[in-house]
Amino acid sequence: MGMNALPRSDVKRAWMIVEIIFGKSSFLNPRSRFQRILSRNPLTGANKNTDQRNESIDMKTLAKTLVGIVATASLATAQDKPAKLDACTGEVAACEKKEKDIVDTAVGAGFFKTLAAALGAAGLVETLKGDGPFTVLAPTDAAFAKLPAGTVEELLKPENKEKLQAVLKFHVIAGQVGLSDALMAGKAKTVLGEPVTIDFSDGKVRINDAFLQTADVKTSNGLIHIIDTVLLPPTPKNDIASVAKRAGNFNTLLAAVDAAGLNDVLKGNSPVTVFAPTDAAFKALPSGNVESLLQPENLGKLKEILTLHVVKGKVSAGDALNAGSAKAVNGDSLKFGIAKGMFQVNGATIVTTDIKCDNGVIHVIDAVLLPSANNSKGGCAPSGKTVTNPSKLIETAVMQGVPVFNHGGHGKCAEIYMSCAQALTKDGSLDCSTREMLNKMISKAGETTCDTSRAWILREGLDKAYQAVSR
Repeated sequence: MGMNALPRSDVKRAWMIVEIIFGKSSFLNPRSRFQRILSRNPLTGANKNTDQRNESIDMKTLAKTLVGIVATASLATAQDKPAKLDACTGEVAACEKKEKDIVDTAVGAGFFKTLAAALGAAGLVETLKGDGPFTVLAPTDAAFAKLPAGTVEELLKPENKEKLQAVLKFHVIAGQVGLSDALMAGKAKTVLGEPVTIDFSDGKVRINDAFLQTADVKTSNGLIHIIDTVLLPPTPKNDIASVAKRAGNFNTLLAAVDAAGLNDVLKGNSPVTVFAPTDAAFKALPSGNVESLLQPENLGKLKEILTLHVVKGKVSAGDALNAGSAKAVNGDSLKFGIAKGMFQVNGATIVTTDIKCDNGVIHVIDAVLLPSANNSKGGCAPSGKTVTNPSKLIETAVMQGVPVFNHGGHGKCAEIYMSCAQALTKDGSLDCSTREMLNKMISKAGETTCDTSRAWILREGLDKAYQAVSR
């Protein structure tokens, strides 16, 4: 009877495993042997009255122990498994020397030459020689030899390093996971992020499509389980979120999408086009802005910003340029054009175009797009109206102005700062000295014809005002 066929109940699971061990073994007396087990106190090991055994026995612990016994006994009788590894010498022997790490143990065994070569080519040797602990599902040389001709040679090429790393990471589990624990869990998450299934049936332990040959080889930094087949990871998902995650430079964007509850937009079936700011683009925002946006009270503003980067449907770079504009999901308009030989959207440069995904298109941009002032709840208040939150007003103006300035729009940046400064001078919550300072900065900025100088003058005034309202 296979482990995957056992009932979920811990009690039934334990009794059925007992039947596997004792009920079908002619040289064991199941009644007397099992009664002796149950008549011992599980904490002290002392004998006790068998009539009270059900009050002290932990059936889950018993089931777990018996699962390990069944699997280990089955492995012990296997005819085709390699010799049991010793973490000191790689030989079948007890050793009092210091245990070797996972890599050195495998190398010393003599039948993991291909695995060792693959770890070297993938740059993962030092990782598996680290503190860990790790659990490695180690394919033998014979396992690699079962792959189609030329597969190993192709994977070992430098240009396929990323693919090789994915295959090897699918064989590594973080932490020390023994056979009993693995069988009880039924699956384990690999460091690749994808799980493997562990099943016991017909007297054998199966891990995905591989059979376990030797379990629980102890090393100084974890365990090795020897398997007879190379595990191949599932085909990578190609939705927008998965493609962005694999790229490795959209971590802030993905964290923001998750915080805003917009994962379904990037993973769903409805096609969308995403103008994706890199981690560097988010880093260019004023200090503390990203952290502030990720706070629960600012999720509305965060959603507005993120949905400005999304257009419904698949829009190629050529289509965007020909159209000149597109409506973002938040309702704002995205303007496309060529400036200084660079393809831009709302002042941000599109550095990579037309990354095709199953559910849309990604265009990589080098700046975070910010909603227009009249659509943004935190935008600059029109002249003549009272500003209810001066600090938020200044923060929004700076968030809008910085990327525009960094992309050469010094005059436009000065206009953003000027609008904000003028609104602040009419706010009754600011003290007179702060409003007077702002009026002087506005006058000073009006006296210069240099866009760059005007932007810096106004920014200095906004910074001073921000310090004043933050006190």
